[in-house]
Amino acid sequence: MRISHEAIYQALYVQGRGALRRELSACLRTGRALRVPRARVRQRGKSFITPEVMISQRPAEAADRAVHVPGAGVKNGPALAGRGAKAFRDAIAKKIRMLPSQLRRSLTWDQGAELAQHAQLRIDTGLEVYFCDPQSPWQRGTNENTNGLLRQYFPKGTDISRYSVRQLDAVAITLNSRPRKTLGWRTPAEALNQIMRRKSASRSASSAGF
Repeated sequence: MRISHEAIYQALYVQGRGALRRELSACLRTGRALRVPRARVRQRGKSFITPEVMISQRPAEAADRAVHVPGAGVKNGPALAGRGAKAFRDAIAKKIRMLPSQLRRSLTWDQGAELAQHAQLRIDTGLEVYFCDPQSPWQRGTNENTNGLLRQYFPKGTDISRYSVRQLDAVAITLNSRPRKTLGWRTPAEALNQIMRRKSASRSASSAGF
């Protein structure tokens, strides 16, 4: 027999008249007890996104997902399309500058208003920014999975400004120490260290004339 995930979802949610029972929802990692119909979450493309920054234009080498960086966000603060977008841009720029230059290549985002200032982010950091197609979270699967993991520490609607940089970095370290199937069950930290060692060895060989 075969059964789709959609059939399982329908069976679970129908029992609770569209919502899971309290004892079931308490076991969910996401804590999402209500299921939102797809039609309700559909949104039109944002006006700040142009064809040249779509994911289809991203270099093929970006698909290896070798680099993982901690996220930053603004919730329950100023409107994300205004001052909130600027704060978000500044936070991303600060973290990106901490990476070695060879790893500051590109960032792939969904079409959220928090990155409305992506053009200025590119100017400030030299980072190429791309966007997924609407309703296509699978195009950035690792990011979506990481977002789900982050919800364990920062539920939806959390005001991130209440946390110190040390607290945010502690969460990033925890997640970067978690093995990933896409990395051959290495942790992101291990994968990054391996890349850095290879690059260091390559530079040493070049300087030695090999």
